[in-house]
Amino acid sequence: MTSPTSEEGTLPADQPVPAYSWYALSVLVVVYVLNFVDRQILSILANDIKADLGVSDDYLGFLYGTAFAVFYALFGIPLGKLADSWKRVRLLAIGLTLWSTMTALSGLAKNATTLTVARIGVGVGEATASPSAYSLISDWFPARLRATALAIYSSGLYIGGGISLLIGGLIVENWNAAFPDGGPYGIAGWQAAFLSVGIPGVLLAIWVLTLKEPVRGAIDGLETPEDPAPFSGFLKELLQVIPPFTIIGAAMRGPLPLVFNLAGLAFFAALALWLSHLVPASSKLVDGISDQWLFLGIGYYAVFSWASGLRERDRPTFALTWGSPAFLTVIFGYGAVAFMAYAASYWGAPYAERTFADRPEVLFGWLEVGATKSDLGWFLGAPGALAGFLGVIFGGRMADWLLERREDGRMWVLLFGLLAPIPPLYAAYTADNLLAFYALSFLASLLVASALGAAAATSQALVLPRMRGVATATFLLATTLVGLGLGPFMAGYVSAANDDNLGVGVLSTLVAVPPGLILVLAAILLVPKAASTVLERAKEAGESQLPA
Repeated sequence: MTSPTSEEGTLPADQPVPAYSWYALSVLVVVYVLNFVDRQILSILANDIKADLGVSDDYLGFLYGTAFAVFYALFGIPLGKLADSWKRVRLLAIGLTLWSTMTALSGLAKNATTLTVARIGVGVGEATASPSAYSLISDWFPARLRATALAIYSSGLYIGGGISLLIGGLIVENWNAAFPDGGPYGIAGWQAAFLSVGIPGVLLAIWVLTLKEPVRGAIDGLETPEDPAPFSGFLKELLQVIPPFTIIGAAMRGPLPLVFNLAGLAFFAALALWLSHLVPASSKLVDGISDQWLFLGIGYYAVFSWASGLRERDRPTFALTWGSPAFLTVIFGYGAVAFMAYAASYWGAPYAERTFADRPEVLFGWLEVGATKSDLGWFLGAPGALAGFLGVIFGGRMADWLLERREDGRMWVLLFGLLAPIPPLYAAYTADNLLAFYALSFLASLLVASALGAAAATSQALVLPRMRGVATATFLLATTLVGLGLGPFMAGYVSAANDDNLGVGVLSTLVAVPPGLILVLAAILLVPKAASTVLERAKEAGESQLPA
């Protein structure tokens, strides 16, 4: 098999896609499945961690959401830049090794602080995945199939998230049955689960290294030469986004940027302090709720610092991302979808385990269905994986089909993914029947997954090939600092404030729908013109790497 757009030549956009592209995509899907197994397994382990470490729902929301999301987002920016300038296959393999190792180390945690540090490491490692994969896919597949290919890749999110419940549930139950008083070295079932899913990732990284690196931009007729100093740009981005080095980076740009940066630092510090008083600590939270706002304050300040510097360092990229209303409405519109989706995905298993533990139902007149960990794996996790897979594939294919018929076609799929899940989501978390909860959760997962391919493909269509890694990192800021960083925590906090009522907590995330609706409607109006003027706007901003 030969790699598309390799040294043998470029692939015309109207030609069939080579088999190698589909093979390479399948490898990336496996990587993304493991990515979300390592991330989402925390859901099925949440109640055990809560009991063992003495933490509460708001801490669990913080652990899954904010602690992971902030570092995932921040390191995604310089790593996105590195994906735009270095070998993406190598970068992905290194990141896979890192996050798998840190997942395994989560299994050795004996307290909340150690577990938090390990989850931060998982976030840093996983930040390499999507910038590298999105950029590779965009060079393996022509524009007409890009949403479909990205949707297939994104299906790993739902497959991994779903089977993580099954894998985690089976490991915990079997481990605890075999070692009721704790296993070797005092390892509990939830710790064994982390170790079991972390170690295989190191072996998978070797497989990733066998993939061939495609020529950047060749498939679009915009072949981009290799960067002679790829790590120089990465280090500069690192200096601009990781506090406190951000202050040095601002000072290097001049006195006025330094003053502007310090003003931003003061604003976000004051905002974090105000929120820590507005949303007081839960008496059951181990380390204090102020950690939530400290982490988010650092994250938002770092993004502010990086975006400010990007305008000076790379004005064309800034113009097509942060300077583009169309791009911003797409990524933050999808952020509203992610806000609800991450909360429901994470809290679904703990909610069912607590609510229906002593209320099993009978299916088909003979099959007893309960809410044990293994039951949750089979009846919530596995169907959720199927629902997400079908939803993201259907949504991606529909987005491509509609794009052929109308310029705003993909945005209508995004709108559908925002609004359609609301009725089944509400019904699921107010149902008094376990089977109804499982069925409605399946439907909600199917519908919410439909938006991802459309949003991801649009974010790639609004920038030049050399900018795709940074565009992906920016897109992921919305899904992490907005969706993942706030959604699960809000649900957990509202739950803790309402006597551990997770149903109320999850439904509180529907507050994201009105602002999300406004953003998506704006995207429907703005995206068509923005997509058709990418080259013109890049040239106006000073882009030099374009054909005459």
